Formats: sequence, structure tokens, C-alpha cells
Amino acid sequence: MMDFPCVRWQEYAAQKWVGLEPELKERFTSLHDVDDVFKCSLTLTTEDDLDFVQSICTGHSVQKDTEQAAKCRERGNSSFKSRDYTAAAMHYSQGICFAPISSKQLVSCFANRSAALYHLQHISVSVFPQESLEDIDEALKNGYPSHLLHKLEERRTQCLKHLSAGQKAKEAHHNTASKNHEGRDPEGPLTFGICPHASVGFSLEKGRHLVAADRIAAGDVILHDRPYSCVLIPGMEEVKGKGARQNKERRVLFGMEHRRCHRCLTETLRPVPCQWCSYSRYCSTSCQRDAWEEHHRWECPLGADLMVMGVMSQLALRVTLKAGLKNIKMARDPIRDKHTESEPSCLNRESSDSSPCHTSYCSDSYLSVFHLLHHLDHHSPGLRFLYAVTVATLYLKLIKAGPPPASWDLSGNSQSPDEEGGFRDWSSELWLLGSAVLRHILQLRCNAQAIVMLQDTGAANSPVQSSMEIRIATAIFPTLSLLNHSCCPNTSLVFSSGTSAVSSGSDLSADLSERVADDRSTACGVTVTVRAAKVIAPGQEILHCYGPHSSRMATKERQHLLQEQYYFLCQCEACTLQQEEDEEGIEGTQQWLGTDGSPHKSGLLCGKCKESLKNSSEDRGLGFLCSSCGHRVPSSEVNHKLQEIRVDLEKAVDLMERDRPDEALSLLKRTQCQSGLILAETHPLQGELADATARAYATMGDWNNAASHLERSSAAIGSQYGADSIELSRQLFKLAQLHFNGGARGPALSVIPEVRRLLCLHCGPQCPELQELQAMEDCLRG
Repeated sequence: MMDFPCVRWQEYAAQKWVGLEPELKERFTSLHDVDDVFKCSLTLTTEDDLDFVQSICTGHSVQKDTEQAAKCRERGNSSFKSRDYTAAAMHYSQGICFAPISSKQLVSCFANRSAALYHLQHISVSVFPQESLEDIDEALKNGYPSHLLHKLEERRTQCLKHLSAGQKAKEAHHNTASKNHEGRDPEGPLTFGICPHASVGFSLEKGRHLVAADRIAAGDVILHDRPYSCVLIPGMEEVKGKGARQNKERRVLFGMEHRRCHRCLTETLRPVPCQWCSYSRYCSTSCQRDAWEEHHRWECPLGADLMVMGVMSQLALRVTLKAGLKNIKMARDPIRDKHTESEPSCLNRESSDSSPCHTSYCSDSYLSVFHLLHHLDHHSPGLRFLYAVTVATLYLKLIKAGPPPASWDLSGNSQSPDEEGGFRDWSSELWLLGSAVLRHILQLRCNAQAIVMLQDTGAANSPVQSSMEIRIATAIFPTLSLLNHSCCPNTSLVFSSGTSAVSSGSDLSADLSERVADDRSTACGVTVTVRAAKVIAPGQEILHCYGPHSSRMATKERQHLLQEQYYFLCQCEACTLQQEEDEEGIEGTQQWLGTDGSPHKSGLLCGKCKESLKNSSEDRGLGFLCSSCGHRVPSSEVNHKLQEIRVDLEKAVDLMERDRPDEALSLLKRTQCQSGLILAETHPLQGELADATARAYATMGDWNNAASHLERSSAAIGSQYGADSIELSRQLFKLAQLHFNGGARGPALSVIPEVRRLLCLHCGPQCPELQELQAMEDCLRG
């Protein structure tokens, strides 16, 4: 992943560590204070190190580039001609980001993107005429050729007509919706922080943690939190054009960094670029301005360096720049932190070095971030050295890039470069910046939170929703960090970004143009909502999962991962209840725990009598034993058969991606015949096969068979994840869609209430899927 620095820098740092004199190694390893480690790393970082970083940044240029802008515009023109307007808009956006200010390419890309957005507004409810109008204005402002002005004016006229018609339709819809929802009590605007029914507890064993002060009902909101800071993860994802002629052989891929605001993570087809680099982009001028003032004015000249140094390095630097010298000095105040950091003996990522009430838990509280455990002594010497040299290198590059951030300027005076190219006032107390960055990068190994969103993975014209969770960013959440880990948690987390987290329903003002612009500029950014996944009794600890979950991994694997990354041996309820044979660790064969902590069977069948197989306790590692007839099956044989099934499943999915569902269905039927010989209906792999078969039938329009197989898949999902799981809700939501599309009124109406219950439990009453469910139910009831 991009969390760590690039491989070449890791290898360079490892060689540097190996080549250190023994006394320097011993001195570095003996340091137990973050300040001392940073100061030592500064003395070990040389000009050669900076030159090496420069050499590996050559493939990560973030400079404006007219030639690249022209290529992006040409790709956009090609997508536009094939009526793939989404891809066209994104290519033009790339061109806008590459194009220098006032260049011809910038003007052309703005004008062309306005055309793509104009066509998209007719086929996508998420694209507004205002967006096309704003691009028209940008093209005119940057010198659009006068002999072509008539094209833009014609487009402007059509957008204004569409805008007026849309406003009237929205007002009519709002009046109807107000009547239909009269008397309902939806969730109001978000209130950030911890709910009154939960409180912060403290113990030497667990540090600060969250407990239920009163009974918390399933589905109740426990807390809303915003990240103190976050960084998008560069990566590739497919963009499927709506209304485009699908071409499966020529997929258009864009990275996450191309699709979302680099400050609030809002998804946008019309990003506002940084004026100086080609990488950073934002959903609005407001986010662009705030990011510039908060961190980007110092990150901008280091763009390529930060890309090779990894997401964690950038996030640690961003947290420090946002905090500023004053907040860091306050956090370091010994009066606030009287005790030395004690050795953690618990799951908690929070420091146990101070009283439970000295920190304010809100998204802008730097104190709560600063006092997270950094586990300096738990990191291996080599890893500690990698982090320290990485931070020292960035610090030295920052000195060369310009004067200190305004929040770090002690003198308040403008500064000029000294004879060596650096800035004089980066000395004295400003080394605290480097020390703080190192502290935060050490903390992030245990305290970073992945921000995940549901990504549509189905074809643009698919009648059935298909989605999966993808990681879009890494963040640090002050309040969320209070929650300890459990492999079988009693909470569920939902992330939202941009305006999606803001309650809607207010009337648009007469000046729609101004209103839309205001809405974008006041986007609340990414938020996380923690809800109770089950009833939590008073005094019971509130827990969430750091990643390894009992429904997905065997105990041995979970405990290994948690020990390796978080430095504790998990003794949660799931780990305590799991039996020894569950730790076999063979893919697809281990037992798993349900959400109630009870163990399921392995899901493997005896080839002779069809009874359940279990791990052989007598011949650990050698295979499985049938408790009924005594037949033994070697582990190698089981693994081989499971691998064959998985390979066939992947082939079938690939056939469907290439619009060959009939061939995929034939392969799936053969595979299911084979899997039925060794897998119970509730085995996770059987669930995947049934889901893929349902997808094939649905693609061919056979709704009844599709629903039948999805019911089998739902049974397997419920067995693995539990009857109240978010995973089951997504599967049942697809089942409701299939019944609806197939005109099966009774089955659809019977499953909708359960889907509604599960979605409300995990996502709250305002989630978009509930609106679709309501529309289906209203239609079915006539």
C-alpha cells in the first residue's frame, strides 16, 4: 500500500541503517524520547539522502504541463465522441489540472468540460446545470476565442432553461414529500461528539475508553466524529460512464485522487485545481482556499516528495501543520502530562499517561491527537530508523522550500533565504515541527483509521445494485480513537463525505446559482457515525473492530495481525470463546464466530457420508475428520479443491464483465455441482457462487432464478456474518430489487421490512437505499 514510503526509499533507508557505525546504531537504539530520536536522525541525514529522494521523484512530477493537458483533452474528446460523458468530464478535468494558468489548453478544457456536463445533466441527477454554467464562465474569463463564443452562448441558454425547469420540478417534489413525510421524525443535522448515553472511562489497564452510561438500544447513534486530518489514497478505480456505449475491452481508469476533493473527500466531476501544482484538486474554491491556508501552501512544493514518502508521512505532516506551534507547545506542557507514558497492557490506542478528563474530545482537539500512544519502544530499530530519517529528510526539504508556516513564525516578520538556501528562522524552537511529525507518524501505525465508502461495481445499466467497500483515505479521528478493539464488536461504522452528511430538504432560494455555490462551499467534509449494532447495557464497554473480524479470520491469524500492528494480544470475547481447532488457518476451512460469539461449523462436508468435517485435533495440520464415519481428508486435498472452485468463480466473474453471462452461467453450474460435494450450503464460498449465479441470471433477465440463487447466497451470508449484519442487509437489498424487477409483489413486500430494519440499524433512517426501498414499496402497493 501507499501508506509506507516507496520501496526504493525503504531499501535505501535499510542500507543506510545497515551501514551505520556500531556506536551510532547503539546510540540511536538506546534513545527512548521522540525529541531525541528526531534530533539524532537530523545529524544522520545528509545531502546525499536529499539527492536520492530527488532522484526517485522524477516519475512523480506534479508540475503544470501543457503537453499533458493537451493529451488529456484529446482523450476527453475521444470519450465525448463515444458518448461516455463521465469519462470525458474526468479527462477534461485532468487537463484543467495540468494546464498552466491562462493557457489555451485551460480554456479549451473548461469549454469542453462544460459540454460534457451539459449532456450529463440530462442523464444524471447528481450533475446540475450550474456546473456547466460555471465552466462556461471560466472559459470566458480565461480568454475563449471570440469567433467561437456563439457555441458557449447557445449552451448557456440551454442550461438556464434546464435550470428553471429543474427548479420548478424540485419545488413540486418538495411539496409532495413534505406531505408524505408529515409526522415522521428523521435524524436532524449532525451534532459532533459523544451521545449523552455514553461516557469516557479510565483505567490503568485500558487507558481512556468509552462505556455505556445508560442502556443504548441497537441502532442508536453513539458518536459523530470528523477527522482531525486526512489524506486521500492514490489508487485506481473504474469509472463507468452513465449513458455511454459500454466497451468492456477498453476500461477507463481514474485514481481516487482524481475523483475526490483533496480536503473534504467529496466526489466531484468538476474539481477546482491548485493553481501551482497538477496533483491537488478540490470540490470548491472554499475547500481550495482552506486547504491552502491550512497545509497545502507548504505541501505544494513537496508534492513529489510526499508521494514517494507515503500517505502516513503526508498525514503526519498535515496534522502538524494544522496544529501549529502554539498548540504543540501546549500539548507538550509538562503540567498537562505529569506522568511518563506507561506500558500499555490493553487494547486501547489512547495513552494511559494522564487523567481521563484532561482532553476535549472533538474533531479539532489537537490535545486528544497528541496524547495518543506512539509506541516508540515497540517499533523495531530498523522501522524506527526508517520513520525518523523519512521525517528528517522532509523537514530539511521543507526548510529549503520556503519560510516557516505562518502559525510557526515566532517573529511575525517576513523572512528571506540565507546563504545556504534555507531560512534562518527555521532554527531554535521550530525543530519541534520535525519532532511532532515523527511523533504522529509513529502514532499512525496504531491510530490511523481507514475511511471506506461503498463503490458501485456493477455496469452502468445494471438493474440490480452491485457494490463493495473500498478504502479511499487514511485519517486520524480524535474521538473515534477512544474505542477499544473487539474481533466481535458491538458497534458499526458508517462514513460519509461532503454534503451527503448534511440533512437536506430546505427550499432553494430564488437565486439558484448562488444557492448551489453556497451548498458546495459549506460541505461538512468526511464524517464517521458510530451506531450500536446491538443492545449495550449500562457499564458495558463500547467496542469497534480495527480490521481483523471474527467472521472473516481465524483466531490465530487475527491475533497475529493485531500483535504485529497494534502491539497487544487480543483477549476479546471472540478470541476467548474460539476453540483450538479454529486456529488451523487453512483458507476457507477454519471455523468462524457469528456476531453473537457462537462458533459455526467449518462448512466442509465428508465426501462419503455428507456429514460435517472438523479439524483433527489429534493430527494437527494434517487434515480433517468426519465425526460421523471417521473418514479423514488431508489438508492438501481440501486446499486443492477449494482453490479449483475459487479459480472457476473468478473465471465466471470475468466472463460476466466481458458481457458473456451465458458462458459464465454454464461454468457456474458445473462448479456448483463440484462444490456441493465438499461444501455445505452455509459455507462462504457457496454464498459467493450463488451470488455470482444470481448476477448471471439477472443480467439475462431471468429474475425468478436470480432471486432463488440470491436467497441461497443470503442464507450463507447470514450464517457467516449474523442475522443483524450490514453484510446481510446489502444482500437482502439486492434480493428486494430482484423481486421488484421480476414483478414478484409478495416476496418483495415480505423482504423489504427486514432490509429496512437492518439499514436503519447500521446506516440510519437517512441512507439513500431506504429512499429506494420506499419507492419500491409505494409502487408495489399501488
